Amino acid sequence: MTYDDNNVFAKILRGELPCHKVYETDRVLAFMDVMPRGDGHVLVIPKSKARNLLDVDPEVLAELMKAVQVVGKAAKSALSADGLTIQQFNESAGGQVVFHIHFHVLPRFDGVPLKPHTGQMEKPELLMEFAEKIRTALSAA
Repeated sequence: MTYDDNNVFAKILRGELPCHKVYETDRVLAFMDVMPRGDGHVLVIPKSKARNLLDVDPEVLAELMKAVQVVGKAAKSALSADGLTIQQFNESAGGQVVFHIHFHVLPRFDGVPLKPHTGQMEKPELLMEFAEKIRTALSAA
């Protein structure tokens, strides 16, 4: 399969669609998931083109994983979470919906299950609030 330049994350990277940025370097971008499965759900993507784990450059993957760790620590701290779930899906049969490699960083709370993926958009004000909390935790680290 080939990379689709019109996927939603490619459009975010080009500035064609908005996002609530949490973290950014010259190689990665982390932003709030607009259809979160839990409070503080962040997506971490590379700025380079890669469909998924099966075709991403190993150096890009290494930078991506560093960012997942940085964002995960900040999200856990910012939301006083009890733990984290990190998810990554590959191809349709593996659950991938957006075909630009990405990791889901989900702060987890004891006794609170993940919400189902319903496609329902979260209120922008709430996403901004979580993004600000995580950015504050990142700047304090």
